[in-house]
Amino acid sequence: MKKQHLFIGGKPTESVDYKTLQAPYSGETLAEVSSASAEEAEAAIVAAVQAGKAMRQMPAHQRADILYKLSSMLEERKEEAARIIALEAAKPITAALAEVDRTVETYRFAAEEAKRLTGETVPMDAAKGGEGRIGYTMRQPLGVIGAITPFNFPMNLVAHKVGPALATGNTIVLKPAEQTPLSSYYIANLLQEAGLPDGALNVVSGDGKTIGDVLVEHPRVAHITFTGSPAVGTSIRSKAGLKRVTLELGSNAAVIVDKDADLDKVVPRCVTGAFTYQGQVCISLQRIYVHRDISDEFIRRFAEAAKQVVVGDPLSPDTVVSALITSKDVQRTLDWIEEAKQAGAEVAAGGQAEGGVLRPTVLINVPRDAKVSCQEVFAPIVVINTVDSVEEGIEHVNDSIYGLQAGVFTNDIHTALHAVDQIEAGGVMINDIPTFRVDHMPYGGVKQSGIGREGVKYAVEEMTELKFVMFNKG
Repeated sequence: MKKQHLFIGGKPTESVDYKTLQAPYSGETLAEVSSASAEEAEAAIVAAVQAGKAMRQMPAHQRADILYKLSSMLEERKEEAARIIALEAAKPITAALAEVDRTVETYRFAAEEAKRLTGETVPMDAAKGGEGRIGYTMRQPLGVIGAITPFNFPMNLVAHKVGPALATGNTIVLKPAEQTPLSSYYIANLLQEAGLPDGALNVVSGDGKTIGDVLVEHPRVAHITFTGSPAVGTSIRSKAGLKRVTLELGSNAAVIVDKDADLDKVVPRCVTGAFTYQGQVCISLQRIYVHRDISDEFIRRFAEAAKQVVVGDPLSPDTVVSALITSKDVQRTLDWIEEAKQAGAEVAAGGQAEGGVLRPTVLINVPRDAKVSCQEVFAPIVVINTVDSVEEGIEHVNDSIYGLQAGVFTNDIHTALHAVDQIEAGGVMINDIPTFRVDHMPYGGVKQSGIGREGVKYAVEEMTELKFVMFNKG
């Protein structure tokens, strides 16, 4: 059986403890994976500190070349990488292949940003007393970045942390999700092959609290970048002290469908947003508010489409929905569906589980305080409610503790601009689903959806320190 060691200081490192990793869909054993102790996490930080000087002094073009090489190698091994994702995350293979494509592009964006660490001149004589002086700004690496990543995009969300960190000359200690560590170790080995200095990237898998507490509280870790739940994010921020923190947290993403929307286009797009990768996406479409004039037709079409979604083995190219990440999540979602039904909601499609697979589920007339509406469901469940206007839809969208991304389908530019102004979210997608994301756009939320922004250029800003320099010519 494969034994996956820690990756510290540029080489596999045996751990004192290993845990069995099983595939969520088939239950097969994938590997015995290292479970790092606090001391081993500390050793990874020490290795990152020791590699700091080499990374800080490395020319930008060399950092870019390493990231370009990584993206090329990953592109060549696309099928192998996608299979790892499909097995450990139960991500349908077509979605896994798409994730690898995005990861390749994300590292290329990072390579490009390595060459764009520019500052600006400051006109010192704009202020009295500034005459005879030259001022400019520059960006420098923070030092050691602590990255904690989730299971749902085990390569691309890692890339959004590792890519910008290395592009800017930082070093990094990566703690992947317990269910999906193999993707991170795979990338670590490719980066070593691409020429990354020993210790610049260290991967420590295992218990989130054990490793997370070491990263968050260690004085040599300068920045924590975390994607996960609001509860854990809040805890990280409370413990981080004066460290920089980027938190990408939860969402119950919503879309408004105006009365003039083209249902031939909107319904398939919304089905994709709700059910792709069994809804285990931070911006998965969870709430739909449809104008009353078209609601009956929309619901009918959407429910019929949901019933046609292919479920099953993630390695099948036809599968759209496979197993949820754990059996506990299956039971949780069934309990939430039952709670909504008891509160008066109707099931228009799905509502049942087969083993670890929850069938795509459509609920209508759901009370706002039902868990499937007001909390992050992270499953193939969508709530559809009727509204009398886009304005009423905006009120429902904003009636949430979250605010990551939202969507509005309308052909009225005034309605669109009003929605952009009024919706409380980090991103508003006009005539698209909130699930839309490409990897160079700014990405992050408001309220309990987090603080800070990802998207490679924006993560670079989070991971660098702005330094001001002044020369007195006199």
